[in-house]
Amino acid sequence: MIKAPKERWTFMLICLALLLVMTACGGNGGGNPPGNTPGDTGPGNGEGPNVEAVGEEEIAPEEGAKLVVWEAKEQLEYMQQLAQAFEAEYGIPVTVEELAGGQQGGRLATDGPSKLAADVLTLPHDQIGQAVKAGLLLPNDLFEEETRASMVEAALEASSYEGVLYGYPKSVETYGLFYNKDLMPEAPKTWDDVIEFAKTYNDPKTNKYAVMWEFVGYYTYPFIGSFGGYIFGDNNTNPEDIGLNKEGAIEGFTFLRSLRDILPMKAGDVTYDVKTQLFQEGKLALNIDGPWSVAAFKDKVNFGVAPLPATPDGQPSLSFSGVKAYYVNSYSRYPIAARMFAHFASSKENQLKNYEMTGAIPAHIEAGEAPELQNDPIMSGFFQQFQQSVPMPSVAEINSVWDPLKAAFISVWDDPNLDVKQTLDQTVRTIQADIDAK
Repeated sequence: MIKAPKERWTFMLICLALLLVMTACGGNGGGNPPGNTPGDTGPGNGEGPNVEAVGEEEIAPEEGAKLVVWEAKEQLEYMQQLAQAFEAEYGIPVTVEELAGGQQGGRLATDGPSKLAADVLTLPHDQIGQAVKAGLLLPNDLFEEETRASMVEAALEASSYEGVLYGYPKSVETYGLFYNKDLMPEAPKTWDDVIEFAKTYNDPKTNKYAVMWEFVGYYTYPFIGSFGGYIFGDNNTNPEDIGLNKEGAIEGFTFLRSLRDILPMKAGDVTYDVKTQLFQEGKLALNIDGPWSVAAFKDKVNFGVAPLPATPDGQPSLSFSGVKAYYVNSYSRYPIAARMFAHFASSKENQLKNYEMTGAIPAHIEAGEAPELQNDPIMSGFFQQFQQSVPMPSVAEINSVWDPLKAAFISVWDDPNLDVKQTLDQTVRTIQADIDAK
């Protein structure tokens, strides 16, 4: 059983005033969601929230509140225990319904307006823009201050849209540096360390290599972002500003090419299967990959996971990351209770329980720094790298980027005579043409 924290639900006086005004006006249980016009029935039950302030510090759920939460199969047992703990603490019944993570956003769009959707659900960060535009999500307003103070910055950024925080971060994922402890007792700190190791270890004739990663946009992004480059402007939200042929990206691609000596292979030959097999066989010392590959190496390799090597000027290498967060359905009949549940579920204690039961990496700062995670030589490495990560772009135009970007990585790596700037100029033209055609 998850131990429910005994904290009081606090929020700023300004939020209290706002709620009192809403109650006095006979609102719709949470205000008009984005896209609703004054006079629309909108979300809520039409009776207004039953809000009671105690000492200007407490918030009470609606009278008779009961909630439905959607959860994926792999986290169903955890969520059922969490729901029981929430009901024991607040007296609010919670029904957990199984629904695959990839289906929750679509079901919210179809079932939300008809009030058949769950009150609380989980979404990956690249789906919230569409949901917000459709008026399907309530902002994380009552607990915004606490959320911002307790979660890692990348998770907050990923759970926001146009500067408004909507999510209650749940878990994070990114990739890191798997290292074979029998070949390298300590993980390399910089790319210079990797270069020096490769000079004495590499032996292509026997398939021995220092390091490998896949030459696709996701895994090779560190050679863009770590050098001040970017894909889209305004933190990857402005597709009208494509940055792949600007100074930072050019510098990163140029450095990438300089590593050709430590990985003497064609870029297209470095596949997931190839590097996984070599790492399992003890022939690959360093493997850039994510937590989804841990099971492939357990009981086969004596390995650890560390942050990616720093750049030559000592800057942390920035990886791409994904964030999952709880969100509140704007059509919930019990929007206050739903907010309380989402906040409760994202607490330090419950993120640690999620990690314990499912291996989900916490987004909560203190949870990530807890001894049980820090003493885990695998997950602590991913959490450290996540703090030096950039959420993958969530705008639709990113789909026009992946193939041309992969082609640019491969071309620059395989052809030492290719002009980097001209190659990236052409890459941007290709991306722009595809965006314009859609």
